[in-house]
Amino acid sequence: MMTEQESGAVSSSKKNLVFAYYVTGHGFGHATRVAEVVRHLILAGHDVYVVSGAPDFVFTSDIQSPRLFIRKVLLDCGAVQADALTVDRLASLEKYSVTAVKARATILEKETQWLKSIKADLVVSDVVPVACRAAADAGIRSVCVTNFSWDFIYAEYVMAAGNHHRSIVWQIAEDYSHCEFLIRLPGYCPMPAFRDVIDVPLVVRRLRKSRKEVRKELGIADDVKVVVLNFGGQPSGWTLKEEFLPPGWLCLVCGASDSQDLPPNFKKLAKNAYTPDIIAASDCMLGKIGYGTASEALAFKCPFVFVRRDYFNEEPFLRNMLEQYQSGVEMIRRDLFTGHWKPYLERAMTLKPCYEGGINGGEVAAHILQETAFGKKHALDKLSGARRLRDAMVLGYQLQRSLGRDIAIPDWYVTAENQLGHSPGSSLVDDESSIFSSHNEHFEILHGDVQGLSDTEAFLKTLSELDEKHITRERKAAASLFDLEEEIFVTRAPGRLDVMGGIADYSGSLVLQMPIREACHVALQRIHPSKHRLWKHAQARQNARADKPTAVLQIVSLGSELSNRGPTFDMDLSDFMDGDKPMSYEKARKFFAQDPSQKWAAYIAGAIVVLMNELGIRFEDSISMLVSSAVPEGKGVSSSAAVEVASMHAMAVSHGLIISPRDLALLCQKVENHIVGAPCGVMDQMASACGEANKLLAMICQPAEIVGLVEIPNHIRFWGIDSGIKHSVGGADYGSVRIGTFMGRKMIKSKASEILAKALPNGLNLDEVENDDIELINKEASLDYLCNLPPHRYEALYAKSIPEHITGATFLEKFADHSDPVTCIDEKSTYAVRAPTVHPIYENSRVKTFKALLTSATSTEDQLLALGELLYQCHYSYSACGLGSDGTDRLVQLVQDLQHSAASMVEGGTLCGAKITGGGSGGTVCVIGRNCSKSNQQIVEIQQRYKKATSYLPYIFEGSSPGACNFGYLKIRRRAPSNRC
Repeated sequence: MMTEQESGAVSSSKKNLVFAYYVTGHGFGHATRVAEVVRHLILAGHDVYVVSGAPDFVFTSDIQSPRLFIRKVLLDCGAVQADALTVDRLASLEKYSVTAVKARATILEKETQWLKSIKADLVVSDVVPVACRAAADAGIRSVCVTNFSWDFIYAEYVMAAGNHHRSIVWQIAEDYSHCEFLIRLPGYCPMPAFRDVIDVPLVVRRLRKSRKEVRKELGIADDVKVVVLNFGGQPSGWTLKEEFLPPGWLCLVCGASDSQDLPPNFKKLAKNAYTPDIIAASDCMLGKIGYGTASEALAFKCPFVFVRRDYFNEEPFLRNMLEQYQSGVEMIRRDLFTGHWKPYLERAMTLKPCYEGGINGGEVAAHILQETAFGKKHALDKLSGARRLRDAMVLGYQLQRSLGRDIAIPDWYVTAENQLGHSPGSSLVDDESSIFSSHNEHFEILHGDVQGLSDTEAFLKTLSELDEKHITRERKAAASLFDLEEEIFVTRAPGRLDVMGGIADYSGSLVLQMPIREACHVALQRIHPSKHRLWKHAQARQNARADKPTAVLQIVSLGSELSNRGPTFDMDLSDFMDGDKPMSYEKARKFFAQDPSQKWAAYIAGAIVVLMNELGIRFEDSISMLVSSAVPEGKGVSSSAAVEVASMHAMAVSHGLIISPRDLALLCQKVENHIVGAPCGVMDQMASACGEANKLLAMICQPAEIVGLVEIPNHIRFWGIDSGIKHSVGGADYGSVRIGTFMGRKMIKSKASEILAKALPNGLNLDEVENDDIELINKEASLDYLCNLPPHRYEALYAKSIPEHITGATFLEKFADHSDPVTCIDEKSTYAVRAPTVHPIYENSRVKTFKALLTSATSTEDQLLALGELLYQCHYSYSACGLGSDGTDRLVQLVQDLQHSAASMVEGGTLCGAKITGGGSGGTVCVIGRNCSKSNQQIVEIQQRYKKATSYLPYIFEGSSPGACNFGYLKIRRRAPSNRC
């Protein structure tokens, strides 16, 4: 039985203090740890008012004292669960807005008066933002006790799902900035709002009974293996079955409903069962990670089989803490629901939990709170509120998507990254010769050439180190992925900078794209099932069928450790078949969408589905893939296309398929359109597959005709500057603009048909049409691509027919459909039509002019100014479509400010223009200017000015690299030991 430790004990006080302890509305875990701290404060003779929305029994079951006062008030809402394993990010922001933002003034007034009325000596928050501000308004000191803060959690939600709720993050950070210091619990996230921190041990509830006593009460023999199922509410529609457990095991179910029928090897626990005792009496726990479950698993040395929760961003840090102390095993969600539990439970039994740290955090925290209330100063020289707020401006959890590669990572993040150990970016080192010698020592290159690319050298170094011992789960999984004695294929595909063309691609425009330096690498091994190396759970699935080895797909995604991606994905290749036919695109899309933590696999495994459906390929060998991308996600530089192209290319070359670069890109577009479900055009995949270094790929997207490579003149240079605002082609704005564009095309075709009908067969109406126009109007009545309509024809005949907006219902009633195979019209939505229609018509003209100017033999100041002007026009046309953003507008304005500054005018100008890129709504800005040192200085100046205004230091894209097909592929094999130096 755990005994309370003396260290940090709270001594009884002659003076009675009053504490106001605010508890967040997110789950019971916060309430249970608060109860442990409160218990020690009350034992020391103090009064504690707990402000919480949690049920009273959470506190009164552990504390029976007249000094405990419970006030039922909910002042924040935490994260809204879409189901037991998934957070609804937008719903979380909207509920917080209703709960804490709209009622803010009333809350502050009421809480300030209440704190004064109870004469509170100290306000404690876990971790309600407004409590800190209310304490400041009441003139009372405040302290936070937590392992995460809501500004950090909500930041990713804002970037991914609700940019219009951004003010929520700023307000929460400002509220926390009034807190005097933070008592920080183990397993913590980065919390930039708190500059003064005191770390304490785990806050864990004490045990009431011994393991033997608990088992005796439940009637469980000593030799029975016990797993406690602790989900805090089971997933709905889930039926537990006897075969889920290995023979001789018993499962204790927390939170089972009274009406739920359980198999004989499952046992319901009483509603008031004391969870710490149950965990300590069990052999392992199965559930989702939260602070309470993680801390108690560590404290009682109970191995924890956990299932990833989607979009709750404290989880990676708790997960790492579990694995650091050999206490955690991750279960794939698919295996949870299908009852494939055996390999995970058996794996858990081999763990040797080794946490030896303190477990008296409640006692230590209470002691610090008592001292603070008596007047002790724990904080250092307090920074100003403005400085604290500036430091607390978190522009997105997506900083973690490109670890070690993003120069914008702030100090607080670097600290957290170091605590999590190895980051994917750390394999990139400056000493290229050392990289080369390392991979050269281990691998023989049977085909291809690294072409002097340092990132490819680094990737080969990563492969050479797979057999070494690693800490992180993704590295452990990768270490068992390949048979290094067999051939491995390596492909590389870069992201792209959209110089001109952008969203006009799906309207058939000419586009100009530059492949960037950052790229995705894929290593693929094709091997007979009799020789493949399988992960334990995949092997257990095959063993359970008692059949001969069957082909399996296994993928490891490096860089997933701090994201909402699971690091691994696997499935039997036979599951890609539906009877004797390949899985349909619709079925594949639903399959990959069912588990958000593994939706990333659609970009990679989708290549198999497309090759089976389009080319009739059947896969009989097992496939192992390692994916490592340096193309930052959400920055509008085609990170998804790079992954798709590298993966499809690896599939093709490893299976001896001869696919042209153009067809490769079109197949990858099918992956994104039909399996991922993003309505993108094809220019991203074409640029990634077909581009050449330091050239612009010129392509007419009808559907994908390369018209040449455009040399970038020596005196001209392009840069990309990231706005820090997450971009996604799957977003609502991009899709609605695309719908509006196709609506406009349908309206133009309809108008042309009307004009044609009036002209024929009853003679010509000379007021509307001349004889020579009949052929043109006939073409426009069957317009395939909107970009084939010249601007002057649009203005002359069709502009007045295109409305600013139209509802989906009105459009469908008149036109039936918009003839776009990858988007659907919502009858209840209102769509902008005029701006999305005008944009591609004029953009196509701008791109043609840009190409002509760029290839002009004359290099003059006017040439650069004209090129820059075309970029500006494109940018403001995006904004008219509704695809602008504050961040990209700010960057474009900074370019203009420097371009028209007195210094630039005197020096003849440097930077000349800028525009938003790709799908818009954030992402990266493309900048054009002179290729000179002064331009580089101005780019850095823009970077610093943007950081000063937003606290976000933009990533700068500069440089270029070959597309996937120009790079080719490598075929490598480990050198025999006798051949090594």
